[in-house]
Amino acid sequence: MSDRLNAQGLKAWRSFLGAHSRVTAAIERDLEAAGVMPLTWYDVLYALHQASDRCLRMHELAEAVVLSRSGLTRLVDRLHQAGLVQRRPCPEDGRGQLAVLTREGTSALRRTWPVYEKSIQTRFARHLGAAEARQMAKLLQIVIDKNTGTEDVRG
Repeated sequence: MSDRLNAQGLKAWRSFLGAHSRVTAAIERDLEAAGVMPLTWYDVLYALHQASDRCLRMHELAEAVVLSRSGLTRLVDRLHQAGLVQRRPCPEDGRGQLAVLTREGTSALRRTWPVYEKSIQTRFARHLGAAEARQMAKLLQIVIDKNTGTEDVRG
């Protein structure tokens, strides 16, 4: 592969950005209209839900969050104020903090999921056939894998 960006690569990039922006904005509107938590809240709570013991150190949470790492500390503070997470000192490092999913956080995830699932289906999945969805997932996973834990590749 060439180190130069070609027209197809640029078009794919712009399409990816446009689709991501439009679909996530539409899903955000759907969640708000249903009166459930915002997508960024869901993303953080889901990452905690997937973790062993339902807790992560803040830097681990930042790595696990898919949508937005910026302002994560403030977001966790808001989730804490809402009773959806607890903050606890890290037993291995007294300076570190754990974010811990609460029972209320789990309940909020369960209430939000049906709305989120329907929105994913309506805004994204229904526009792809099964083979297209598999191919898209495969291609995007290649990009994810090539950019996981990598250094700056521009040379």
